[in-house]
Amino acid sequence: MPSAGQNDRAFSFVRLNQRQAKPRSQGLTEIRGPYYTPMGKRYLRDIFETVGSYVDALKFAGGSFSLMPRSVVKELIELCHSYQVQVSTGGFIEYVLAQGNKIVDEYIKECKELGFDIIEISAGFITVPVDDILRLVEKVQKAGLKAKPEVGIQFGAGGASAASELESEGTQDVDWAVLRAKKYLEAGAYMIMVESEGITENVKSWRTDAPATFAKGLGLEKVMFEAAEPDVFAWYIKNYGPEVNLFVDHSQIVQLECLRSGIWGTKSLWGRVLTYKG
Repeated sequence: MPSAGQNDRAFSFVRLNQRQAKPRSQGLTEIRGPYYTPMGKRYLRDIFETVGSYVDALKFAGGSFSLMPRSVVKELIELCHSYQVQVSTGGFIEYVLAQGNKIVDEYIKECKELGFDIIEISAGFITVPVDDILRLVEKVQKAGLKAKPEVGIQFGAGGASAASELESEGTQDVDWAVLRAKKYLEAGAYMIMVESEGITENVKSWRTDAPATFAKGLGLEKVMFEAAEPDVFAWYIKNYGPEVNLFVDHSQIVQLECLRSGIWGTKSLWGRVLTYKG
């Protein structure tokens, strides 16, 4: 049974910030699936039965689905769909790319057969020409799936590398990352995932200029920011409002929605996150 929405929630007489009902076009929340912890049907159903109204997508991380029985992956995806939750592959394609064109084609076909909605196209550990990413976007779209390229400013991002290791790699120009993202959107990409490394993760000080450049160059509704820690997603909501698109761990969904709804928060956010639907 789908989880309760705002109209039939407990304590419905208490006013919360108004949020779009699913399927939403803004204020999207994507949660991490099995990676740091296993996640089976019962665990996932518990999440959806309690706070499923606030989850828009689930992302498998680190290619975790490739370790699981095919039937289980399909069951998890079908459970997500029953709660109007889309399912993303995460950035596993950059591992698949190294195995050649035939394996890439088989990977996309398998994603389609298993019921995935979104194929994330990342290149945090490898260097791939922009035109090749554009071809991948087109191939994914032709397969009837949504292409979601990931862009960032830190080479070697996405594998929990130490800050000192990433620092030695240096960072890329933000404007160049935005230019690449524009090309992907023009090619039909569904949305852009912005990697947190080099911006708010594994850095000595946050690059707060980077999210602003992405938002200004692409439009806030077309980007999703990775927010790996509560301080990070609180900062995004404080600076971009409760309807910014965010990717968080599944364990953080309640804390994030409390901030979006304006019912809780730190000293700097308490009572200060508001929406107006006049």
